[in-house]
Amino acid sequence: MSEAAQTLEGWYALHDFRTIDWQAWKAASEEERTQATDELQVYLKLWDHVNEMKQGSTAVYTIIGQKADLVFMHLRETLEELNALENAFNKTAFAKFTKPTYSYVSIVELSNYMGQPGVDPLQVPEVVARLRPTLPKANHICFYPMNKRREGNDNWYMLSMDERKSMMRSHGMIGRQYAGKVKQIITGSVGFDNWEWGVTLFADDALQFKKLVYEMRFDEVSARFGEFGEFYVGNLLTEAKLSELLSV
Repeated sequence: MSEAAQTLEGWYALHDFRTIDWQAWKAASEEERTQATDELQVYLKLWDHVNEMKQGSTAVYTIIGQKADLVFMHLRETLEELNALENAFNKTAFAKFTKPTYSYVSIVELSNYMGQPGVDPLQVPEVVARLRPTLPKANHICFYPMNKRREGNDNWYMLSMDERKSMMRSHGMIGRQYAGKVKQIITGSVGFDNWEWGVTLFADDALQFKKLVYEMRFDEVSARFGEFGEFYVGNLLTEAKLSELLSV
């Protein structure tokens, strides 16, 4: 049996994708729409307060294309907190104008592939910050789930620890070339969802998503072992843009 990678876990994550029932929204009275919008604004401010208190983090983006209209990405200390905020949102006046299209449950994860021998990672401030990150207010978001392949000679889980470490170092070096351009948050989902990892990217220039993912496709970790789900790409939803989005 190959040696399993050891992982460090941080905040639990929920990606909550919704479509807006535009027919119902336009059919609602102006008073109903105002109430729903105001209640949503209250929740956005509440989530910003959680960010400020460093008790979790939330990002809200519009999604381009027909897969969804919105994504709420939440990071919290426990699954109970995620469940509570999801239920609270579902009880809002705005939620009745939305339909869930996709969700993803996971936990912020760092593996020991890149760790330094003899160093306690939990004593390294940079590591702790990565386990409990503040989601940035970047212009754009990109999310996709992924697996490591388990087929024939391309079975990631049958490789030795040394082989996996070597390949992950090479893979990580590509990501480092995009430091300052793309913020990447890896969440583990084995036992939590249908894929093994969720990858969430943030950038002010959406073109960097294409360049990063494309370059990584040539790396052996992705070329031989990577399997990818659907990609969701969107734009930051600010208070001003929310009003513009919901105006009819």
